[in-house]
Amino acid sequence: MKKKIWLIVSGLALLIAGYSIVQYFVFDAQQAGFVQLKLMLSATLNSFWYIMLYIHILFGVLALVIGPFTLSSKLREQNVKRHRRLGKVYIVSILFGGAAGLYLAFNATGGWVSQLGFALLSIFWIITMFQALAKIKQRNIQGHQKWMLRNYALTFAAVTLRMWLPLFTVLFGFENFQYSYAIIAWLCWVPNLIVIEWYIQLKLHVTDDRGLTKIT
Repeated sequence: MKKKIWLIVSGLALLIAGYSIVQYFVFDAQQAGFVQLKLMLSATLNSFWYIMLYIHILFGVLALVIGPFTLSSKLREQNVKRHRRLGKVYIVSILFGGAAGLYLAFNATGGWVSQLGFALLSIFWIITMFQALAKIKQRNIQGHQKWMLRNYALTFAAVTLRMWLPLFTVLFGFENFQYSYAIIAWLCWVPNLIVIEWYIQLKLHVTDDRGLTKIT
């Protein structure tokens, strides 16, 4: 990943991570704009829902912050052991964050369209992580890097979701929030995957010693 892109991604990730920590852990989660809107549009939320929300936020933030450091080739080459330790924390974060996210998806605002969008996001988040893990166990570094990029593109949905929300609110208003949220449930991650797949196909092909392109 190029330095400029890495800095932009890292900066946005840290910004959203910091916002989430303050919003949900420093202040009361019930005062968060997202939760207040959900309370306005749905029935009361039970304590288990809040527990799963906290799990999803906590481990999602960890994955969001750790991800750029696992993707940096420079940092990886400087300290392989640190890279592996961060990778293990990242994997655990995806497992817990993804499982909690899947539960929350079935209670998402916006009906079955948003529920399906967020459910698939959680499922693909976990699947791509296991694909990256399988590739590194096979010592397929190139394949591991590709699946990690796809996985972090899904992790980065935490950022793109919060970029789309204010835009849709301004354009369509709070009265149409449920419809906007159903669109954002897909818009926050599908374009991410398209962009990262384009990047992988364009930048991450490698050639063997005979000059032939290898696809891993």
